[in-house]
Amino acid sequence: MSLQIILIIAQKELRDALRNRWFLLYTIAFVALSLAFSYLALAGAGIVGFAGFGRTAASLINLVLLIIPLMALTVGAQSLAGEQEKSTLSYLLAQPVSRVEIFLGKYLGLALSLLASLTLGFGISGVVIALGGAGAVDPLAYVLLVGLAFLLSLTMLSVGLLVSAFTRKASVAVGIGLFLWLLFVFFGDLGMMGTAMALRVPIANLFLLSLSNPLQVFKMMAILDIQSTLDILGPAGLYAMRKYGDGLYSLLLGVLLLWILLPGLLAYARLAAKNDF
Repeated sequence: MSLQIILIIAQKELRDALRNRWFLLYTIAFVALSLAFSYLALAGAGIVGFAGFGRTAASLINLVLLIIPLMALTVGAQSLAGEQEKSTLSYLLAQPVSRVEIFLGKYLGLALSLLASLTLGFGISGVVIALGGAGAVDPLAYVLLVGLAFLLSLTMLSVGLLVSAFTRKASVAVGIGLFLWLLFVFFGDLGMMGTAMALRVPIANLFLLSLSNPLQVFKMMAILDIQSTLDILGPAGLYAMRKYGDGLYSLLLGVLLLWILLPGLLAYARLAAKNDF
């Protein structure tokens, strides 16, 4: 395996992502909304400092939950399927490169494009927060929020690549990606609350159900970073804090990493096994 080949493919994938009009549209929307939410949260009712940061962080968490999964699923779903549809993947495989180099290069390039978008959006928001209440803002909490957002983007990128590996047309892959985005968003707080009420799901099972949604895992970790408690999530949050205590954050991090690794490994396994390019 050659690191140079992986980097060359990553550069190509990064350039393609930055030329993708949908990716650019999502990035512009994320940056604009991040700036707007940061300004409004800090300016509203004259609240600044740590309280203002809490309001801003809550707004950014909800923004991340909506836009970042959509962005990552879209670019991931287009990657392999789009190359296969245009027959450029078969041409690439005819070159002296291995499939693992192709997959890692594509994954790295797309991950870097998502990181660039997140850095731009959170960077501008960070400047607004610093100007509005720098005296009481915890920089570490903000950096951790950015890191968690990037991990969430990687989970959705892995899922998008998995979808792309099993489809032959980019339009079909993107359609499936949009459906999965709606599914993940729907089975958030309101979806799980409705399911719990309709089926009378026990609190322990409700918490386990929340672990099946990477968006919920990200949300719980982000809240823990800001408030050090999940009381705001109701009985399920109280149960999780009482059951796992200080080990809860590590558990959630492990689940998020599994969401990155498992779909990514399955996507590579599918790519490695396919011969019908």
